[in-house]
Amino acid sequence: MLPFQKKLSNPFYALLSLPATAMGFGLAVQIAALSWLLSTKYGLEIRDIGLVWATGPLAGIIGQVIVGIISDNVWIWNGRRRAFILIGGVLAALGLLALPNIGVIQAGMGLEGVLGIAIIVSLTIDLAINISFNPTRSIIADVTPEGRPRTKGYTWMQTVSGSFGVLAYLIGAVWDNYVLIYFGVILVFLFSVIPPFFIKEPRRLGRYGQADIDDEPEAKEKKEGTNEASLIEILKTILPLWGFLLYAVYGFLVRLAGIPKIPNYGFEIFCLILTIVVMVYTLSRKEKGISKEKDGLIGFQKVLAAHSWTWIGVQTMFIYLFAFVRYRVPELADVPIDPALLTDDVSLEALNQDISDTIGRIVNWSFFSLNLVAAIIPVLILEPLAARFGRVRTHAVCIASMSLGYFSILQFGYAPMMIYLLMAIVGFGWAATISLPFAIMSQKIPQSRMGLYMGLFNLAVVLPQFVSSFGVGELVDEAEDKGVIFIVCAVTVGISALAWTLVKEPRDIYTKNPVAAED
Repeated sequence: MLPFQKKLSNPFYALLSLPATAMGFGLAVQIAALSWLLSTKYGLEIRDIGLVWATGPLAGIIGQVIVGIISDNVWIWNGRRRAFILIGGVLAALGLLALPNIGVIQAGMGLEGVLGIAIIVSLTIDLAINISFNPTRSIIADVTPEGRPRTKGYTWMQTVSGSFGVLAYLIGAVWDNYVLIYFGVILVFLFSVIPPFFIKEPRRLGRYGQADIDDEPEAKEKKEGTNEASLIEILKTILPLWGFLLYAVYGFLVRLAGIPKIPNYGFEIFCLILTIVVMVYTLSRKEKGISKEKDGLIGFQKVLAAHSWTWIGVQTMFIYLFAFVRYRVPELADVPIDPALLTDDVSLEALNQDISDTIGRIVNWSFFSLNLVAAIIPVLILEPLAARFGRVRTHAVCIASMSLGYFSILQFGYAPMMIYLLMAIVGFGWAATISLPFAIMSQKIPQSRMGLYMGLFNLAVVLPQFVSSFGVGELVDEAEDKGVIFIVCAVTVGISALAWTLVKEPRDIYTKNPVAAED
């Protein structure tokens, strides 16, 4: 173990954050470029773009849960997580390289439609990112003790990752998305391949945090059993997500298998009622916050219930912001793109390119503003506030501010500068979303099953995203006023904020200065 890891110094936290930063940067490239490319270059409809984005949640289900279970129980290349980070990082870099060449791949394969190739390329990128995402987050819990050191690990992860996310959108806004993509290929490769060799992973996972118990003889001698999980156990664990899971299966059957939809939104209504029932049941259960063995599962399920609603709003913003900008910003709203409306091919080409570039710049500056705030506040503000007031309370307030930001964009987002300013408010919630829930969740579950539960926790991210890809995509496509995008964002995130107030503050069992659990 290198000295800076043994001391848990800030340089170690920074290095520990780089693999997650690589995956976050790859995702940022996809967010900035995928919808923009498919809409402006290949002319796909909004609902088809939503279908392409559905590959991300699908990859998350396959990649993160399976890799989480496997990585808990293997030891490869002197590490439990290392091999998956390396393999996923290399594949993600190659997938990003294919992103701007979808048309070339299509022509080379002699196919007429671009949708199928776009789905394959997007699925490849998402699978690669998800192979690594679980291990890059699990390794932070593996090498840090519970309590403030682990919270610091995840807030450092967001600060470093968020800083590079800011860089991603700055590159896309100042230059263009093609420069961003090729820069991302290099960064994802380097940040995935180099850092894992400077992080020593514990051979066995203890209960309280391996970084603090490595020197205890009893911890060394204790042999952990395997952590296999049956399908029944997984389904019981993700009880709050059953409605989202059923809707995801239904959405794929309708869009890809071509089965007819149930009329009058019957199945959608059933899934909504089911989601509300299991959510109320989960959040109403008593959780003392003292023993992981007795009520850790209840606490974990409450986190799933609260966190899932955040991601409907977040993913809706990521996928459809370009449509909101196209129809809401006055200088873009009345300009035709349809070739049938114009007769001068040269002017049409120039006009389309100008509109495309303008939309791309506004979207990139919007996400730049979002990620700038999200990069600054985790270590400087969120970590100290969480130590004083508790992680759950801090997170709930941040999510509430995010909902307020979405409502404000709906009301006042008619000019690019106003959108940028309001996205900064949303950035407070975004900063919390990708940092604090990991610290909260990781202290409600057994340390030796971190990979499994990190994968199941990710289902609270990916399953709600199907709602954004299928249901919200259809809603946005049919709605004349694209402001419906931020109605969905504000309402769902607002529900999440309320749900978080019912989650118990986890007790820091192993630290000398614990965050007190509520009585």
